[in-house]
Amino acid sequence: MIIADTPSAILAYRLLAFRSALKLESLGMTSSRGSVSNHVRKMCSSRTRDKKKLLAEYETLLKHHGFLKS
Repeated sequence: MIIADTPSAILAYRLLAFRSALKLESLGMTSSRGSVSNHVRKMCSSRTRDKKKLLAEYETLLKHHGFLKS
């Protein structure tokens, strides 16, 4: 079990959870708490409506900031 007890670990967990939810949303599933793609679009300042392109942009952003490995 992994415990996220520092602010940076909590942020990393949250961003990676958005990535997982966006992957599922791009396959057609929906979240009960609203659209994840809208939240990610706001975080990335992206204008694309295509969820697969948005996922690629978001993963690039996460790699750039060091939350994902290449």
